[in-house]
Amino acid sequence: MFNTLVLICVTWWSVMLFHPLHADLQCTGSEAQESPITNVKMNWKEMELSWESSKNFSTYTCTIMDKKRDSVTKEVNSSPCRFPVEQYIALHKGVFFTIEVPNANISKSCTFFPGGMNGSAIENFSCVIYNVSLMNCTWQAGRDAPEDTQYFLYWQYSRYDDAMECELYVKDENGRNLGCKFQNVTIQTAVDAYFLVNGSSNQSLIQFYDKYIKMYEIEILTPPLNVTVDCIRDSSGCIITWQQPLTSHRKKRKCFEYEIRIQNKDNPKKENKDPPVTVRNNTYKFENYNKKKKYILKIRARGRSCLISSDWGEWSEPIEFGIAVSRTYFHPFHNQETNSMRQMVKIPRQKM
Repeated sequence: MFNTLVLICVTWWSVMLFHPLHADLQCTGSEAQESPITNVKMNWKEMELSWESSKNFSTYTCTIMDKKRDSVTKEVNSSPCRFPVEQYIALHKGVFFTIEVPNANISKSCTFFPGGMNGSAIENFSCVIYNVSLMNCTWQAGRDAPEDTQYFLYWQYSRYDDAMECELYVKDENGRNLGCKFQNVTIQTAVDAYFLVNGSSNQSLIQFYDKYIKMYEIEILTPPLNVTVDCIRDSSGCIITWQQPLTSHRKKRKCFEYEIRIQNKDNPKKENKDPPVTVRNNTYKFENYNKKKKYILKIRARGRSCLISSDWGEWSEPIEFGIAVSRTYFHPFHNQETNSMRQMVKIPRQKM
């Protein structure tokens, strides 16, 4: 028996805030006999699979599986079957369900595939967070999308939050939305944010694209703050100190790792012979200091052992120190929200 339930509008968290998503839920019963399990439905907001049965059974086994074959199985005594609320499954690749009656050769299998024209969904979707609270998302139009296709982006921190549509789209020369800029973004590490891009066209239905993203993984860390170089007279080294970069969600020192690059300004090619130094604390002693030379210092950070991006962040502004430097330099941090934060270099005046 083959049943087709056309879902004109999929209830996905907050359907009134999303443009309608078109998809088919197709179900087949046991091959040996007509399945007593009918009217299978999925409530995506509650992650609740329900059905009707013409016979009473004491136990049902429910399984949900994505295209990667990652699955979750639950055992219940009756409909519905509730899966973990934070079950991060992207719909656009298809989802599979199975309802079975143990030891009875009775089952119902359903597949969810998005409707619409093949090749019309967006491609190469990506987002990046920078300057602590700004986020850019970009994508490309589907390779087979009609010329009049327009795309719309929605996202949520979690299924408990309200959906937000992009307020500032980035358009191509034809006015098609191919990106979005967000402000005042806060990184939440406890949940994965959900992004959905659907589209409209006068020629055909447009497939949607959705994705869960761990927000901290897409952040580009700002440079370390208050970088200070202190070269003590008659000393063989310089003490370099700094503070951790600004983030919206982590403040502990142990969460960061730093890369220090010191270049001989008079011999920049020597930089290739002296690889950057990696440290875990907020201070470093530069022991190869030569009072007669000038140096350029840069520092950047990445996450370590915490929910912070493991990719290297932005370099600090170059700081020059050495024989020709005899005054204190201040380098304003580039983030407009933190103009009061400064990078400082203290170099004592050399004896002439």
